[in-house]
Amino acid sequence: MATLHPFRALRPAPEKAEEVACVPYDVINTAEARALAEGKPWSFLHVIRPEIDLPEETDEHDEAVYRKGAENLKKYAASEVSLHEAAPSLYVYRLVMDGRAQTGIFGCVAVAEYDDDTILKHEKTRPAKEDDRTKHILTQQAHAEPVMLTYRNDDAVDRLVQQTTGTAPLYDFEAADSIRHTIWKVADPGALADAFGAVARLYVADGHHRCKAASRAAENLRPGANGDKPEFAFFPAVLFPMEEMRVMAYNRIIRHLPLAKDDFLKLLDDQFDLEKNVSEKSPSEKGIVGLYLDGAWHRLRLPETRRDGPAARLDVARLNEHLLEPLLNIRDPRTDPNIDFVGGIRGTDELERLVDAGKADLALSMYPTSIEELIDVSDAGQLMPPKSTWFEPKLRSGLLVHLFG
Repeated sequence: MATLHPFRALRPAPEKAEEVACVPYDVINTAEARALAEGKPWSFLHVIRPEIDLPEETDEHDEAVYRKGAENLKKYAASEVSLHEAAPSLYVYRLVMDGRAQTGIFGCVAVAEYDDDTILKHEKTRPAKEDDRTKHILTQQAHAEPVMLTYRNDDAVDRLVQQTTGTAPLYDFEAADSIRHTIWKVADPGALADAFGAVARLYVADGHHRCKAASRAAENLRPGANGDKPEFAFFPAVLFPMEEMRVMAYNRIIRHLPLAKDDFLKLLDDQFDLEKNVSEKSPSEKGIVGLYLDGAWHRLRLPETRRDGPAARLDVARLNEHLLEPLLNIRDPRTDPNIDFVGGIRGTDELERLVDAGKADLALSMYPTSIEELIDVSDAGQLMPPKSTWFEPKLRSGLLVHLFG
């Protein structure tokens, strides 16, 4: 059964929450982080993207970057901008985007349960990215950002969450991207933790590398001989019931085609059910892919998979099997430089922009993977192709930080 662990959060003073909170580290690059943090000395970007406080030529993996992140976190924790909870607690976190709300529990989960697959994965992690996040955790002696997990709905948990949202919130603000963030403190964290013990499994939605980094950091630190579980044996997560999760498409671009565009389109017409020059840019049903090529949109129906298992039935897997591998020689989308990925939040306008600007020859607009498909793949012990899901809205970083040093 899943463990829900209360923790003593480092958090901003209520009047400073909007100033401190920032987007996650992995949805922006260094230049974007630098621009967002300009004139905002307490933005949490100074902790999760600390290279913005060093000369522009500094590599983001330089040892100075990790030291700067730890220095910035220490400075923030010692300032009047933040406060440190006196006792461990749990929280409820609601996000509202475009009038749609999703409400989750903000607490810590157990590294051991990530390691033993009580917390199930659906995606491979990359060693270089693991290394980076692990260094930040160990240098800062903190888990600075939560991961996003999901679980099958539980009535008793739902009732306690609803009771909490009937009280006055700690924070309630609308960020610059028009997403509203509200956080409540749970009055009786023990009762919620006990109720959550009936949840059998958790599923990683967003934050595979942070999960793996928490595991690696805990292995590096190792618990003491007295058998007590230290705080580094837990890491922060926001846990949402699966029916509230919103998954958007994760689109693709192909930088270079192996033959002329007209010839490639003819090849597709010969081998697939292809409808040319359509007005529909985003697929309206599973099994359909939109293709933007040479200023026009086309509609391609994917053949059924010849492979076994729920992962193979995903649209992104069928695309790999029938188009990327045989026609474009892209056998590992994780590492092949000829393919790149565009989060669904950027829309089809971004796909058109990249192709029209000559930065790609072809754009592929995907139908979103469903949360049910994610659960099925995870339960089967399989892995999705890279960049199969894009979750929105994103959690804000800096609102509740887990210190263990």
